[in-house]
Amino acid sequence: MDFNFTEEQEMLRKMARDFLATECPRDTIRKLIKDEKGYTPELWNKMTELGWPGLMIPEQYGGVGGSFMDAVALVEEMGRGAMVGPLFASLVGTMAILQMGSEQQKAELLPQIAAGKLIVTTAISEPGVGFELDAIQCLATAEGDDWVISGTKLFVDNAHAADIILVAAKTKHATKQEGLDLFLVDTKSPNVTCTPIETISGDKQSKVVIKGLKVPEAKRLGEAHQGKDRITRLLQMATVLKCAEMEGGAQQVLDMTVTFMKERVQFDKPIGTLGALQTHAANMAIDLEGMKYITYLAAWEVTDNRPFAADVAMAKAWCSEAYRRICDLAHQCHGAIGFCEDHDLPLYSKRSKVSEFAFGDAQFQRRSVARDIGL
Repeated sequence: MDFNFTEEQEMLRKMARDFLATECPRDTIRKLIKDEKGYTPELWNKMTELGWPGLMIPEQYGGVGGSFMDAVALVEEMGRGAMVGPLFASLVGTMAILQMGSEQQKAELLPQIAAGKLIVTTAISEPGVGFELDAIQCLATAEGDDWVISGTKLFVDNAHAADIILVAAKTKHATKQEGLDLFLVDTKSPNVTCTPIETISGDKQSKVVIKGLKVPEAKRLGEAHQGKDRITRLLQMATVLKCAEMEGGAQQVLDMTVTFMKERVQFDKPIGTLGALQTHAANMAIDLEGMKYITYLAAWEVTDNRPFAADVAMAKAWCSEAYRRICDLAHQCHGAIGFCEDHDLPLYSKRSKVSEFAFGDAQFQRRSVARDIGL
């Protein structure tokens, strides 16, 4: 079991860190948060030139041919840089197409994604349902060779920027066959309405309402009624990426806090010499090390094709609460300055709260762990 990044992955991390520091500094992040679109075409094109949207796409489809662990390395730096925009959502959508798409769907969609011409996102969570797949109410009813979809999805990441939404829907056929599947839905359809949801961090989430949308069989991913296990796996892999993003953000929070404690002087001494604040920083470091270990463990299991469901749930439960604790202690160490909107810390503390609920909060994950141990 080796959690060290390869030389190529370390190069990817450094390139990403340098790029984000230059092209997307914190002042730019704050402007993008207030911007209705949340990203710029210029920035998206530059990331496309670096191969980021096509990082996990095989070379035969115009991608980089990278691994899941490569994506973990990149997303960790995205979290460190507090990056906004549709890249994370598109990486998750890309994984869905890679796992569940037909050869024809891959050949049609993946080259466009790799070229930055197509942005995809996923829609799974629903009102009163969250990410409980068995409770999904969005319904796709067979009508000849087509499917008619109706339902409401919540917290769809960057739906406003996406060209295609991969919608999870309960499928129902005239032969009484039922199941769960993902469908490729065009965001420009008049039967699809995307309404922005205001969040504490200003990230671009939407409520998506679909009313009587007819899609052909060719727009369904995978074998009919058999999508639950693959959607579950997709959610778990997306959860690992979210943990990596949170861990990257937590690392930046610790770094900026230690720097501040060394530079801020009170009573002729740096505040980092105070025992109480040293304890805070130590607790932050302990929480962060736990985040790294369990996130890398889950990512390694995914990459090595090992069973990973339980460790993913444990990782998200730990990271959700640890990131928030780290940000809370950072605010105590910074004092009043850490609450100013032009300071970097609020970018991360707000993101920690939003990330806590992405793909299921700690309580949701603990239920998964309890089921895994036979309760």
